[in-house]
Amino acid sequence: MLRSFLIYLSKAAWAQRLVTGWKFAWKAASRFVAGNTIQDAIKAVRELNAKGINATLDHLGENTTTPDEARKATADIIELLEQIDCCEVRANVSIKLTQIGLALDEDLCAQNLEQILACAKKHGNFVRIDIEDTPYTDKTYRLYRLMRQKGYENTGVAVQSYLYRAEKDTRALLAEGACFRLVKGAYKEPPDKAYPKKADVDANFDLLSSILIDGALASGARPISADGRFPPVPAIATHDAKRIEFAKRYAEKVGLPKEALEFQMLYGIRRDLQEQCVAEGYPVRVYVPYGTHWYPYFMRRLAERPANIWFFLSNLFRK
Repeated sequence: MLRSFLIYLSKAAWAQRLVTGWKFAWKAASRFVAGNTIQDAIKAVRELNAKGINATLDHLGENTTTPDEARKATADIIELLEQIDCCEVRANVSIKLTQIGLALDEDLCAQNLEQILACAKKHGNFVRIDIEDTPYTDKTYRLYRLMRQKGYENTGVAVQSYLYRAEKDTRALLAEGACFRLVKGAYKEPPDKAYPKKADVDANFDLLSSILIDGALASGARPISADGRFPPVPAIATHDAKRIEFAKRYAEKVGLPKEALEFQMLYGIRRDLQEQCVAEGYPVRVYVPYGTHWYPYFMRRLAERPANIWFFLSNLFRK
């Protein structure tokens, strides 16, 4: 119930106006958001790189409402790719297609996405197409496939283990050579589309992890690139130690090398687990969001973990 309410608030304009008006709200959100500018984000990445951790940068924003907003977001992402190249940090980029016009016009979104991928290709970088709520799932995978047909192999997708369709999607895309970011899912979905029980989401997460690990092994166990920008086929994105341990054990059982299995976590969460995986020899990538449109992202982080809510409330009552 609480999770559903927080996800509702993440999309409520009235709640966004209220929360972003509280002075302490940014202080709490800054635990999970690197800052407002590219320079803030690059600084955070340098600090991660110094610890042996790679990054994926996300210029926050989603559900743009006009074509001009979508084009501006596209230009901002292109600038980010250029700055990553200029600063020579170990990072790639993650994008949401509704940020670059998917909710407005699919053709507009395709044009903007191709511009981004062309820039990334020019700079030898990788772009992860993030997955959003189910009204956009088929469109997201359709545009991913279109870009691959156009020759852009420097892109990958994400899959959410709370969706019933996830296994079918994973097997189909894996057969096409996709690389994946596996997540549990952070949106409110109806019970006819997503598992309502955590135990079922976790079980499906482990199943999908094994499918991705098997697929990586069958396709040659491609390791992370030397510059840290191109991930291996499976990117297991979770802070759940049990899910991480399952993936490690299964990969070891079937013989997938550590460098061909990446673990991904969010900025500001479970730094101890990040460093533990690095110490064990696994590639680790931290998802580093930045920008002024931090409210929806922040609310979804509160929805995911009760500990984050207590962190937020502790700032509310702190003088």
